[in-house]
Amino acid sequence: MNQAPTSLLSLSVAPAQVLRGNQALEQSVDAIARLGKRPLVVGGDRTLASLTSKLKPVLEQQQLSYSSASYTPDCSEASLSALKEAAASHQADLIIGIGGGKALDTAKLLAYQCQLPIVTIPTSGATCAAWTALSNIYSDEGAFLYDVSLNHCPDLLILDYNLIQTAPQRTLIAGIGDALAKWYEASVSSGSSPVTLIIAAVQQARVLRDILFQKSADALKEPGSEAWREVVDATVLLAGVIGGLGGAQCRTVAAHAVHNGLTHLPSAHDALHGEKVAYGILVQLRLEEMLQGNQLAASARQQLLKFYSEIGLPQTLEDLGLGNITLAELRKAAEIACNPNSDIHRLPFEVVPDQLMAAMVSTTTPVEKSRSPLGLTVAVTDSQ
Repeated sequence: MNQAPTSLLSLSVAPAQVLRGNQALEQSVDAIARLGKRPLVVGGDRTLASLTSKLKPVLEQQQLSYSSASYTPDCSEASLSALKEAAASHQADLIIGIGGGKALDTAKLLAYQCQLPIVTIPTSGATCAAWTALSNIYSDEGAFLYDVSLNHCPDLLILDYNLIQTAPQRTLIAGIGDALAKWYEASVSSGSSPVTLIIAAVQQARVLRDILFQKSADALKEPGSEAWREVVDATVLLAGVIGGLGGAQCRTVAAHAVHNGLTHLPSAHDALHGEKVAYGILVQLRLEEMLQGNQLAASARQQLLKFYSEIGLPQTLEDLGLGNITLAELRKAAEIACNPNSDIHRLPFEVVPDQLMAAMVSTTTPVEKSRSPLGLTVAVTDSQ
């Protein structure tokens, strides 16, 4: 599509500064102090309790007067309202987000609403939230509602490998799943774009996928190794670059739409964001097989199933702890994933809930079977 000469494209490509390395947090005090003297530290209850001893001396080294506040119960409107009051009462001039994706999304949106600088400190490799100019909003119960585009990426991102290494290995595996989706979604939504930066973003997504295929198994065998650091850089940093370069036009498609639908089922809340997204990639490829007869998608799904088996990503609803959900719950998730504003409609063909349900219960179907038309009844029978 040709842009009119007067059209203005605003891109938030990257944080103003990224500090990464072992003990990066201890060495970042000057960079933090340049942004503010009265930080409000935002995180989850457990993160704030466990990291106070590590963060406190860093902030006190520069005589920074800090306060902390939890984003409980979720990255929700109610949490944000309470945090705005905490920021005002502390007279905060800086927000520091520390934790996983939801903590960082909350802190970024709070800083945006309060017009304050923002520092992100990820405590796992589970998402690229530390990098991006985007926040996802959930209900107090954890159901995805909508996302908010922010006017810039964080002012400072501190990637401390020692801190990331203390997180459960499952979080990095989930991050690998979330990052892999960049290729499978961007190639569908933007693979034929003639726009220079979108071409660059899609190619970076392919490079990201290849890095993860090559290095993930070694990284997970030896946390803290060079391969492990490269994979952390891939999930936290490079995954963020793709959204920054590609902007709103290089967006999520069916994998994230499936994630969003699943968040509306209470029984799905034990699965991590990236685990649900990884499963969603298989669903997206299954849709391409079933509705387009796409054999490349069939091959890609088989390749991913093998990779998922190697590193421990979920391949089925059962793997997500959803083996006992009812047909009504499955339909609810599918209908939400197919709502009119859903990213699933960036697929080059129409999808209705019945078709999505069929794909959701047949993610491990052998390729040979996928060549015949597959209705929901057959898919349900095959999956049992």
